[in-house]
Amino acid sequence: MPAERLPMRKIKDVLRLKWDGGLSDRLIATCCGIARSTVGEYLRRAKKAGLSWPLPPELDDAQLETALFADLAPPPDAPKALPDWKHVHTELRRKHVTLALLWQEYLASNPDGYRYSQFCHRYREWAKPLHPTMRQEHVAGEKLFVDYCGDTVPVVDRTSGEVRQAQVFVATLGASNYTFAEATWTQQIHDWIGSHKRTFAFLGAAPALLVPDNLKSGVSKPCRYEPHLHPAYEDMATHYGTAIIPARVRKPRDKAKVENGVLVVERWILAALRNRTFFSLADLNAAIAELLTELNDRPFQKLDASRHDLFVSIDQPALRPLPDAPYPYGDMRFARVNIDYHVEVEGHYYSVPYTLAKKQIEVRLTDTTVECFHNGKRIASHARTMAKGRHTTVTEHMPQAHQRHREWTPSRLVGWAGTVGAATAQLFERILESRAHPEQGYRSCLGIMRLAKPFGTERLEAACRRALAIDALSYKSVRSILDAGLDRQPLQPPVTTPTIQHPNIRGAEYYQGAASC
Repeated sequence: MPAERLPMRKIKDVLRLKWDGGLSDRLIATCCGIARSTVGEYLRRAKKAGLSWPLPPELDDAQLETALFADLAPPPDAPKALPDWKHVHTELRRKHVTLALLWQEYLASNPDGYRYSQFCHRYREWAKPLHPTMRQEHVAGEKLFVDYCGDTVPVVDRTSGEVRQAQVFVATLGASNYTFAEATWTQQIHDWIGSHKRTFAFLGAAPALLVPDNLKSGVSKPCRYEPHLHPAYEDMATHYGTAIIPARVRKPRDKAKVENGVLVVERWILAALRNRTFFSLADLNAAIAELLTELNDRPFQKLDASRHDLFVSIDQPALRPLPDAPYPYGDMRFARVNIDYHVEVEGHYYSVPYTLAKKQIEVRLTDTTVECFHNGKRIASHARTMAKGRHTTVTEHMPQAHQRHREWTPSRLVGWAGTVGAATAQLFERILESRAHPEQGYRSCLGIMRLAKPFGTERLEAACRRALAIDALSYKSVRSILDAGLDRQPLQPPVTTPTIQHPNIRGAEYYQGAASC
């Protein structure tokens, strides 16, 4: 038997060089780059098969191989029971189920069945013609792929006739391909999270992992190894007990499931709605929901099941239960605590524990509340108010005797102001006294303190003197006086109107008498 099975082209070269060229076996081996024993073996087999040179023109490579290696052809296999590949393919979606386990179960009922390597090979050959979304193997309840369609849907305003394009959100479960779709006005963070909440409500449960594309609303800074997630998106995932693994940039296979889900939604839903006119987002979503039910109930081409059937049997039992209440969306932002232990949120000032002064915290802003977090721990919660320039202060955030900071105290502020002048010190005292808590005046006093650098202490003292005269107890007033140069003008005494005596001027007493009559 030859040491190796050579291509038919090289075997023909061996026969040609021997019978037509008359070369020795050693030289043929050198020319063809094979062993001398291999040359002799092929010549022996050719002679035994009754071949000669030139070979008959009707003898193709397959026939030549049969003639040379007829004695090596394996005996025909006895027919073996074929596994139910549809059942195998479906079972692979279940958690912890492997091909090895399914092969053992197959062999238990078919002892003369295929060996493991043939079992795996034949399964993969069977799965090749499947739709790409059905070829991938996903663990039940593990991944939910989310994205937006590239196409939008026009919505017409009945009153103005303005046409606005609605975005279409798509979510697809990995194992069952069960799909959710809805229309929103934008792809911004509030709509992005809202669509996730409605997806979880549609499923009645939550997956273990979310796989979004690198949309700005979800991934603030893409990175292959450590992507930066939007704080609100990450907070929502924590609320539902799931995790986020964004698809890698320019790696479409990472999100092939939802890419195909988007394509299916565009073909079976958006295309079906192409000739309809919608006048509200609610009407559009009602039409999408109707076609979505048909899509999920439609059987697959090569599986005797629909998306809904697979969802009920595979994904649904493995999904996580929903929390007691839906996620309350909140806009997450960073803020730095001022030395007066307040943070500014849309013009209003909310207190936090005084020990966090000058530190950066996270603020979660909902429609009704303002929550403050530091190192992942909630440190304060306030009812949201729209009053600008006001303070919301919790007494527990203040230490005894209002000593917020040893470095900055009311007495120290007034003492520093005294080095500028008596008017500055008096203004600081008035500002601190006018607040419900003295610390709420720190911000104004510090701003006035900083005006000494660009304008000088003399001008600042004069500006404070004028501010006291007009009862302007704020940083902005002092800054306005300095910017306008009013501190350099002399203070005018109060204007008093002289009393004019004349017989034609009746005075207030006259009209009081007339009223009594």
